[in-house]
Amino acid sequence: MLSPSPLSLFCALLLCLPFAIIFTINSPAATTAKTTTRAAGETLLSRKPKPPPPKRIPKDDGSLLPLAAARTKNTPTGTKKVAFLFLTTTPLPLAPLWQLYFNRSNTNLYNIYVHADPTFQYDPPFSGVFSRRVIPSKPTLRFTPALSSAARRLLAHALLHDPGNYMFALLSPSCIPIHPFDFTYRTLVNSEKSFIEILKDEPGQYDRWAARGDNAMLPEVKLEDFRIGSQFWVLTRKHARLVVSDRRIWDRFDKPCEHERRGSCYPEENYFPTLLHMRDPRGCVPATLTHVDWSVNIDGHPREYQESDVGPELIMRLRNGRPRYGDDGTNGSDSTLRERHHPFLFARKFSRGSIQPLLSIANDFIFKDRDEGSRMALL
Repeated sequence: MLSPSPLSLFCALLLCLPFAIIFTINSPAATTAKTTTRAAGETLLSRKPKPPPPKRIPKDDGSLLPLAAARTKNTPTGTKKVAFLFLTTTPLPLAPLWQLYFNRSNTNLYNIYVHADPTFQYDPPFSGVFSRRVIPSKPTLRFTPALSSAARRLLAHALLHDPGNYMFALLSPSCIPIHPFDFTYRTLVNSEKSFIEILKDEPGQYDRWAARGDNAMLPEVKLEDFRIGSQFWVLTRKHARLVVSDRRIWDRFDKPCEHERRGSCYPEENYFPTLLHMRDPRGCVPATLTHVDWSVNIDGHPREYQESDVGPELIMRLRNGRPRYGDDGTNGSDSTLRERHHPFLFARKFSRGSIQPLLSIANDFIFKDRDEGSRMALL
């Protein structure tokens, strides 16, 4: 039998090639791939394109805040996170306690942002969980709009940094957590409302309203709309965006107070509760979740807990405290609201010297499960 020559084999291949091409083009696999590609293309074209993330976050508030309002949405993306916003002029003397707090938590559930007044020295520098968490900051002075500006700046950076940030908690360097992270996280992310103290008809309300001049707040903010509340709040993402997008109300507060009225100038305690009262009172629980003792008032500062004050009994007393709920005719007059008892999650003011006794009860009491910690306090 004769074996085929190389030439005859080559000719046979040439004759079969067109059939192979036709089969490949019309094969089910190729048809499926073509259809899938077309469908994917149609799906992509039907979606609204997302705006690209900013290449560089601007440092000036005039560009930063509008950018945060325009490039973000009210609803978080992915896993809900809590943004911890520290507003400070010191190197966070209670940082070791916060380090323990965050070390016992899931890093995918929170973010940290620090606004540090650049006119102060930070020695030692921020380290641990606070390393590289300082945003571009500006000087902060009492009796000026600077503290409110710093809080707005923190909100803008947190909004732009992570679309998963859902709740935004403003904290001072003298604040401590009084519950384990998991308890705080569940309390906050399960809420659809902000926690911000909104008080009406407080002593000195007119003096605060008129601190920039008798009619300086008009026509945007009438006296009957002016509110007072704690500087420290927890805002939902919706309300964080409301703050950074606001210009109309902020323009009234972003003015210097008259020199002879500086003693009544506390924009950080007035702007946020006034804005939320005017824009979305039903979206707020009108109470702060940061415990403070105003039974002692020294030059506008509350009681400061010292080393000798710290112990499980103090933490239990702070936890068992009842927030003061505002009565603004919308939320506070609601009998169901008055019956609520939201837990304090943080407390202030704690001195530098209190850090060691705080650390000594942190793992065995403060950061233990609530029920377990309560049992230990009774032993």
